[in-house]
Amino acid sequence: LLSPPTCDPYLGRLEYLQALVTEFQVTDSPEAKQQVLANLANFAYDPRNYEHLRQLQVLDLFLDMLAEDNETLVEFAMGKDSILSAAIRFFL
Repeated sequence: LLSPPTCDPYLGRLEYLQALVTEFQVTDSPEAKQQVLANLANFAYDPRNYEHLRQLQVLDLFLDMLAEDNETLVEFAMGKDSILSAAIRFFL
């Protein structure tokens, strides 16, 4: 079982999302990347997060995953629970 994100629970919404993005960028573990992508995708279903996700360019993170060698990350980026899916419904 993967550990929860290493973020301060007292951070504001934007800061928490930034911490997730940073964690995604610095980790080398595909499993950790997948967990962070899942967390970010979950935030995409709440309209209060849209502006923060845009500001942090989270959609670009998911688009970048489409070019990954790791098939699991590619499939996750394209999956029904991904931010790409949410973007189709909410961002565009």
